[in-house]
Amino acid sequence: MIREINLETWPRRRQFEFFKNYDYPHFNISTSIDISEAFHYTKAHNISLFKTILFVSMKTINNIPEFRCRIREGSVVKHAIIHPSFTVSIEDDQFSFCNADFDKNIHQFFENAAHAIQTVKENPFIQSDSAQDNRVYITCIPWVSFTGVMHPINMHPVDSAPRLAWGKYIYEGDSVKLPYSLQAHHALADGFHAGQFFNRFREIIRSPETLFS
Repeated sequence: MIREINLETWPRRRQFEFFKNYDYPHFNISTSIDISEAFHYTKAHNISLFKTILFVSMKTINNIPEFRCRIREGSVVKHAIIHPSFTVSIEDDQFSFCNADFDKNIHQFFENAAHAIQTVKENPFIQSDSAQDNRVYITCIPWVSFTGVMHPINMHPVDSAPRLAWGKYIYEGDSVKLPYSLQAHHALADGFHAGQFFNRFREIIRSPETLFS
């Protein structure tokens, strides 16, 4: 379900009007997240850490309304639910896009993601569909523990979908830290919402036994 935002009464109208015409209106915040509990839990139970992080990412971002908003020809719409479009490694050191349906049930989501991954490994594709704006673009860079990321965007037509990225985890004493980046269109969200995302992400991923119960 999609609902159009009434710009006349929308609290973010001032920010929207200010940032919507910027040449590069996206902002990006990177941080390091402690994933120690999920890391050890998934390892002990032979569960995919990648799919776990993917699920927590989508659960978190769906809980923040601003990240479900999109700009369409000068108007703003809000999706009831958004879904991941992530990169998958394929042969010859290349990658494919991969679209999966998000589900609040982690077991069903794992099935959805596994099926989508198998499909694109057999039939990889690189294609952007600007009309399908109920996606969050996601990439995992397991070779680099980065401190910042910049994503390519095409603003004609306007691209207002958030980007999420995480890299190679590192050990810091007894902790396992994950470099994580969030990018969003500044007309729709700002640092407050990014802070909400990172705080809620940490709250969820620190209790993996609850996720899989």
